[in-house]
Amino acid sequence: MRFGVHLPQYGSAAGPEAIRRAAVQAEQLGFDDVWVSDHIVSPGQDYPSPYLFDPLLTLTWAGAVTARIGLGTSVLVLPQRHPLELANALASLDALSAGRVTIVGGVGWSEAEFAALDQTFGNRGRRTDEIIDILRACWRDDPVEFEGACYRFAPLRVLPTPAHPIPIWIGGSSEAAFVRAVGKGDGFQMIGVDPAGARPMVERVRRDRPETTFTVSLRTGWDPQGMEADRIRRERDEFEAVGVQHVVSAPWRRTPDEWLRSVELLAGLVGVTP
Repeated sequence: MRFGVHLPQYGSAAGPEAIRRAAVQAEQLGFDDVWVSDHIVSPGQDYPSPYLFDPLLTLTWAGAVTARIGLGTSVLVLPQRHPLELANALASLDALSAGRVTIVGGVGWSEAEFAALDQTFGNRGRRTDEIIDILRACWRDDPVEFEGACYRFAPLRVLPTPAHPIPIWIGGSSEAAFVRAVGKGDGFQMIGVDPAGARPMVERVRRDRPETTFTVSLRTGWDPQGMEADRIRRERDEFEAVGVQHVVSAPWRRTPDEWLRSVELLAGLVGVTP
């Protein structure tokens, strides 16, 4: 099993120095990757925190102070961005970081956010499917062209290309997310489920994508300063038993020092080593 941790990108713990320290610490402790969330605006919602650094800029900042650790988005709201701009930004980040990027993409859940961005909410799934195809085409073909129901463009060039084939995992829990994951994804990420809830979701995905190269991931809220250590150890073993290959943990801490302490404790509990 592989393990990642969320960077202090949002809320009162967030800041440039906190992000730098957390990225360096995660690499030194032996975590496989660091992760960020994505929300462009917060139109009167209680969740998530309205104080949230841009995900790709945050990963660029983290990548600049590290050398090996992976850089991931969980969950990048794909239909809120133009696919050509997104293709260039992600390829640039991957090239600058020597091939360390993984994206978890999703359709988004907040209709108010889409309205604030002057975007249609009802067709976000169809747009997401085309965006995934466009990203892969841009990273593969030069020049590239596309003709779809939502997006179309004549031959053009989108450079640089990524340093490696960027994995696209799908995040979510709906039937549409399952279908998108097995049909278009390189992996699937569950959000906030316990081991009992994870089992049927893993089984659902594995019926169509049994190959181990298709990654089954989980984002959870393990925080050793707010949970019993035995529970974290038990859940780690239970998640692995039901087929989860990768876990991202997001601490709940409100200060940078507390955040870093939770990550340090977590490394010992789940068996991460340098």
